[in-house]
Amino acid sequence: MFTEEQLELRKTVAQLLSKRADAAALRRTLESGEAFDRGLWEVLCQQVGVAALAIPEEFGGFGATVVEQHLVLEELGAALTPSPMFGSAVLAAQAILASGNTDACERLLPGIAEGSTIAALCWVGPDGHWRSNEVACTASGSDADGFTVSGSAHYVLDGAHADVLIVAASVEGQDGAIALFEVDPSVDGVTRRALPTMDLTRPMSLVEFASAPAVRLTADDASAALERVRDIAIVALSAEQVGAAARCLQMTVDYSKDRVQFGRAIGSFQALKHRMADLYFLVETARSASYAAVYSLSEGLPSAAADAAVAKAYCSEAFNAVAGDAIQLHGGIAITWEHDAHLFFKRAHGSSQLFGQPEQYLQEMESLAGLPS
Repeated sequence: MFTEEQLELRKTVAQLLSKRADAAALRRTLESGEAFDRGLWEVLCQQVGVAALAIPEEFGGFGATVVEQHLVLEELGAALTPSPMFGSAVLAAQAILASGNTDACERLLPGIAEGSTIAALCWVGPDGHWRSNEVACTASGSDADGFTVSGSAHYVLDGAHADVLIVAASVEGQDGAIALFEVDPSVDGVTRRALPTMDLTRPMSLVEFASAPAVRLTADDASAALERVRDIAIVALSAEQVGAAARCLQMTVDYSKDRVQFGRAIGSFQALKHRMADLYFLVETARSASYAAVYSLSEGLPSAAADAAVAKAYCSEAFNAVAGDAIQLHGGIAITWEHDAHLFFKRAHGSSQLFGQPEQYLQEMESLAGLPS
């Protein structure tokens, strides 16, 4: 499925992360109070170009596809690497591209591509539904007099340290039409607060707007653009989930070979062999669902939305199952702070809720299939 160049990209990222983003480095980052390792992010962007992959060449990117980005995210997920890759290079960058605003693309995307600018997408309210017809903010004003944005955006990835905010807001006086706006986070009327999260490796923020000056990016209703962004985001998330689930399973298998009970390695017991074989099946079928979804996106297939929903639901459930069984198979050590199992467990549950619960996507698949809700 993948070309030699794509596989070489994945290998390069994996080798870099093994040197710069192992478990010890991850814990140092978490204990430092910083949202991510800025030195590592600079290396990933400047030497590998991870943030530039899915950005067109005319806007400072490499002009690759979401497939290359997918492989990078799988490796970042395996290492649980905190970085602005998802919030800035995926969510915000794709929202800017989907706006169709060439001036905004030329102005904002080159910085995002080189990693010097971090952007964040402000979209949902406290319910966390991530639906294209539900936004947390409202905008008032006109093209002639300018716009202001008000409201509270929840679960904003990389929002606390973003240099640019892209805000989805309903426009007053336009029958609920939704538009994308650019807001400078340093202006009056913008308040940002980092939120406490179960998953320490995925920082989120609450961003509040009180009549903050905003620049409108989309001329028409942006609902279709948000749908496209969400499909890209949940497929990208599935890449992280597959990478993390595979690493979590490998960690469990390695432990079962070393842990001795009743005079033999616990991995030699038939019951545990069967259990880990079931987990391997979950990981590999989740990988297939994820790869099918990114292929549909990259090729623009009619099934892209349905394949994305399948990947979101299946990969979320698979990662939850693998992480939960990893806790049990490791025994008592897995529930200690010192062991890494809890980091994967928290990432699994946090990821399954991000962009909507798996049940939401099962309902969407029923609708796409023409089944009654």
